[in-house]
Amino acid sequence: MSEWDFDPQPGCPTRPTLPVTRKPLLTLTRYQPIPRPRVGARHLAGFPLLPLLLAAACSPGGDPDAAAASGTTRSDPGTARSPSPTVRPGIEVLLTDSLSLVRDRRVGLITNHTGRDRNGTPSIDLLADHPEVELVALFSPEHGIRGSAEAGVRVESGVDERTGLPVHSLYGSIRAPTAEMLDGIEVLLFDIQDIGTRYYTYLSTMALSMEAAGEHGIPFVVLDRPNPIGGDPVQGNVLDPAFASFVGLYPIPMRHGLTAGEFARMAVGEFGVAVELSVAVADGWTRTMRYEETGIPWIAPSPNMPSVESALHYPGTCLFEGTPISVGRGTEIAFQQVGAPWLDGEELAVRLTALGVPDVRFEAVRFTPREPGDGKFGGTEVGGVQVVADGPRYDPTLAALALLVEIRAMSGDRWGWREGHFDRLAGTDGLRAALDAGASYGELREGWGAGLEDYLERREGYLLYR
Repeated sequence: MSEWDFDPQPGCPTRPTLPVTRKPLLTLTRYQPIPRPRVGARHLAGFPLLPLLLAAACSPGGDPDAAAASGTTRSDPGTARSPSPTVRPGIEVLLTDSLSLVRDRRVGLITNHTGRDRNGTPSIDLLADHPEVELVALFSPEHGIRGSAEAGVRVESGVDERTGLPVHSLYGSIRAPTAEMLDGIEVLLFDIQDIGTRYYTYLSTMALSMEAAGEHGIPFVVLDRPNPIGGDPVQGNVLDPAFASFVGLYPIPMRHGLTAGEFARMAVGEFGVAVELSVAVADGWTRTMRYEETGIPWIAPSPNMPSVESALHYPGTCLFEGTPISVGRGTEIAFQQVGAPWLDGEELAVRLTALGVPDVRFEAVRFTPREPGDGKFGGTEVGGVQVVADGPRYDPTLAALALLVEIRAMSGDRWGWREGHFDRLAGTDGLRAALDAGASYGELREGWGAGLEDYLERREGYLLYR
């Protein structure tokens, strides 16, 4: 999302054995801080176990013993099911089932315009108006508290008009809450809709805020929400820790298959974040559930993420932010299409189709970015392709490899790299080097998923949903 540099984090991965209570309404994780060795190895293993205690909070009926795990049935992600409003987001679970976490405490809230209940009431208002909660401060991520700022644009601190509360920016010269910002706060909450992709910076904001909270002895509560592009598919390469940045803090895949709450649990258990963590789960969500089935209205979490469809393609097309090619910013289908004035979309579509990328269509398009925000071809018609998912095997990162190979070849001298930014997004300089050396799509695809099996094994113990 951002083109700013950010220093790699000094956190360390650990490999605990983590018992899991499946689908409680609340999962509470406590632990003892441990030494944090330097990150640097490509394969993260051999670190000491992390003592952890998990406890399930009460059910909707208020009986702690009734918070039993509920089973779910996995189904083909391509199988259509009737939409039904079955999922309660974490903010609703907190206020109806787990109020004890915030009752009579001074609360800080990291949020933006996506933090709402199913009726559309902002979490800010729900907490500020609650008679047993004292909301004292707000914290805003990239794009600001209202989600209107463009990618990479510094967000200023200010005051919330409705509540009069201070709004501390976590996307300016400061990326994590300071001691002054946290002064007097007794519990820190996070309620933001993520989109399931490593580059999207909201979970980086969360992780750094967890570290800050832990350093000041403040409990941290994630108000969880569904992963809109699903919890089962895990795709793309695993970030090399040497390329850790704000658009990728930890060695996880491009499409990581985690909710914010699961990511937070993994940050504590694998990456050495030291904080007392609780997760108010998205009650009723399952990993194969389509977002439209959740009953939670979609709210664009950033100006160029207009739909779940754009979010689905983002793990692949976002790589083009580090190139001269437009990703459709300033159009109604940003990140679903790529193009440039010199590209012939018809020829590009033919070349891409010939590669046989699974379950995807490439359709020739022409589009004109309007005030795109990334400075690419504003007001100029460009040629290119729209990427269309066409089956359950669709992998946006494989589609991106094909696009990179063919568009680079067709661009000739017009091609160039934003080297630092591309490598941060890719989580390696190896992809750029391979493309410069003339690697084919087939050569790039071979070994592309290295590290995914290890990641899936690590991830398993932190999952909250089935």
